[in-house]
Amino acid sequence: MSLISNAAAELDEDVWRPHVTVATVVPRDGRFLLVEEDVRGKVVLNQPAGHLEPDESLHHAAVRETFEETGWKVALTCLLGVQQWCSPSGRQFVRFTFGAEALRHDPAHPLDHGILRALWLDRGEIAAAGERLRSPMVLASVDDWIDGRRLPLDAVRHFCAYP
Repeated sequence: MSLISNAAAELDEDVWRPHVTVATVVPRDGRFLLVEEDVRGKVVLNQPAGHLEPDESLHHAAVRETFEETGWKVALTCLLGVQQWCSPSGRQFVRFTFGAEALRHDPAHPLDHGILRALWLDRGEIAAAGERLRSPMVLASVDDWIDGRRLPLDAVRHFCAYP
């Protein structure tokens, strides 16, 4: 049994764990890349974002989720911050939000299930969306970018006991 398998076998399933997610803020010409998505029948706006998968670094997850949800290849440039959010349903999230540069778009790439479209909006349009924002982290992350918040990418490091 591998180290990871041993560790998983020893986890107490009754222990509470928040959802670990990633997101990217991708600016271009005064606008930001967002997705319009259907979440349990409600259409909301969010940064390209998603859950960390097993055996994946946070950096890789952010790049992967951005491509899967928008068809945009990006290069991470910084860490904007780590946010904690408790949703109205009681679910808790810890989100690692990265800044990224848009490199190229593949318009033929199929978007993830639930993603209706990718769009570029300016800060005013994002703020005006109000209740349509998936969480308060959406506008806060844009404001972090605008305010110049930048942490080095190596502030988040990945250590693996497996290849």
